[in-house]
Amino acid sequence: MQLIKEAFEKLYPNKDFNYNIKVKYSARFKPYNANVRYTKNNLEFSLSKQWKHISKDIVVGLIQSLLLKVFNDKKQTINIDLYNSFIRNLHISIPKQKSDPILESSFNRVNKKYFYNLVEIPNLEWGNHSKRKLGSYDYHTDTINISRIFLDAEPDILDYIIYHEMLHKKIKFKNKANRSYHHTKEFKAKEKEFEGHKEMEKKIKNLIRKSKHKGFLDYFS
Repeated sequence: MQLIKEAFEKLYPNKDFNYNIKVKYSARFKPYNANVRYTKNNLEFSLSKQWKHISKDIVVGLIQSLLLKVFNDKKQTINIDLYNSFIRNLHISIPKQKSDPILESSFNRVNKKYFYNLVEIPNLEWGNHSKRKLGSYDYHTDTINISRIFLDAEPDILDYIIYHEMLHKKIKFKNKANRSYHHTKEFKAKEKEFEGHKEMEKKIKNLIRKSKHKGFLDYFS
């Protein structure tokens, strides 16, 4: 409870802290996830159990990030910088326990051709047959997840999807005024370096049209 008050007072040194607080740690959350619920004068924080063992200064940054979302405010603090740095480097300590031979082969091809084999292999897994979310990279679990509509796709199409998510792993994100930016100018410029990237976009759209599963095309994440 004291940690929440400390985080608030560092953000708003001239304001009184007049909130009822509830904090709970959950094993149901993905590692290092957290959220906050604000109703009337009540603040209820839910954190994954992994946060119990993390440095206080980093957790203060997490709490401050959540508070800024609640109050729709934009600020940057040393603690928030520490928190974002922690998230960017989580991949170092995350166990690599999930893999798939098709995804791993694609990852290795892309890593060799575009990254000089310098990108550490993450967890690799198939998602559902989504046409809305084609792929994603989760910083908290160091996991690349790919839609199953690409399970039988041409290797170059799958490689393009994997390349996009590998860029997220490599470039990370930029944070400004407590807002994270993932598809930065640097990211978009690097994405165009994939050989025949415009042709890949066309192939993906054609593959989705032919797919029997329902859904809508959306951006990568």
